[in-house]
Amino acid sequence: MAKERVSHSSLIGASPAEVRTAIRRGSYDGHTAGLAAGYLQCNLAILPERYALDFLRFCQRNPKPCPVVGVGDTGDPMLRTLGHDIDIRTDVSKYRVFRDGAFSEEVTDISDVWADDLVTVALGCSFTFENALMRNDIPVRHIESGRNVPMFRTSINLVPAGPFGGQMVVTMRPIPEHQVEQTRTICARYPQAHGAPIANGDPAHIGIDDLSQPDWGDAVEIHDGEVPVYWACGVTPQNVLLAAGLPLCITHSPGHMLIADVAEDAETPILKNT
Repeated sequence: MAKERVSHSSLIGASPAEVRTAIRRGSYDGHTAGLAAGYLQCNLAILPERYALDFLRFCQRNPKPCPVVGVGDTGDPMLRTLGHDIDIRTDVSKYRVFRDGAFSEEVTDISDVWADDLVTVALGCSFTFENALMRNDIPVRHIESGRNVPMFRTSINLVPAGPFGGQMVVTMRPIPEHQVEQTRTICARYPQAHGAPIANGDPAHIGIDDLSQPDWGDAVEIHDGEVPVYWACGVTPQNVLLAAGLPLCITHSPGHMLIADVAEDAETPILKNT
């Protein structure tokens, strides 16, 4: 029997648990931009335990693209510090599986891939601060147009650790020129969601050739009077994991985040026991 499908628009206003339930049931496999306003969204890196310490060192040395908000226990798919019932095998709308440094498959469930030596690392996501921007009447173009955020490779080098290193990936949002400093101030309040932007203006300064051709996500229009603004992006660790050539690693698909039960403005990303 075919699963009943739900749309992105029908999930606007749904709680984190309701969105995860739709995903877990196979009813929704789209992007999560604009969903569960007020709650933390997370990028994912799932990798064998023997590589996890070096990866966490890498994240500590590169906190803008890789802000760690949760780490699971080895072999345990439940992320209890981020949600009451999060099962990392089923609660993300799309995953990417990589084997021996090459893309293997994109799936909506990793139960068949899960292993007892895997560790889940959850990283903050820029979708979190977008809610704050919109509350302050700062436009977020990709949400307005129902698209995924545009993401770009850059020439910005990262600080390596063990087998992990490479260049930063950024997201881009067009911001009215008179609101750029306000945007910077608002986003700086969310260091666990990439914080303030890293650059604005000419994309060539950070190694981007063409803003109309994102490496991931969807292109968006830049209107007169707007400035392209760039934030460190959680797709960065996907590139780093891929380049490291691990025998197995799993990430979210770009734009398809884990939605936590932790408030986006929580002082620490640890769910309090209730």
